[in-house]
Amino acid sequence: MKENIDPYEICFGLNRRTDEQSLGSFIRCFASPAVLETLIPRMTDAEITEAVDFLSKIIGKHLTEKEYHTLFLSRKG
Repeated sequence: MKENIDPYEICFGLNRRTDEQSLGSFIRCFASPAVLETLIPRMTDAEITEAVDFLSKIIGKHLTEKEYHTLFLSRKG
């Protein structure tokens, strides 16, 4: 998977590879400090809960406990 694609090249629905690359680029853009510092204070309590619940569900479904600790929490063990 290509690490970074230009945000203007983000496109979904063409094929799996493009979707994966676009999702990675979209999430990297979304997770930038400037976006998060602007977006989070504008979110409702319900939106914050929905986002945490959705992301936690995806992480729990696709990462082992070891992967969760080493990849997500950046810890060993």
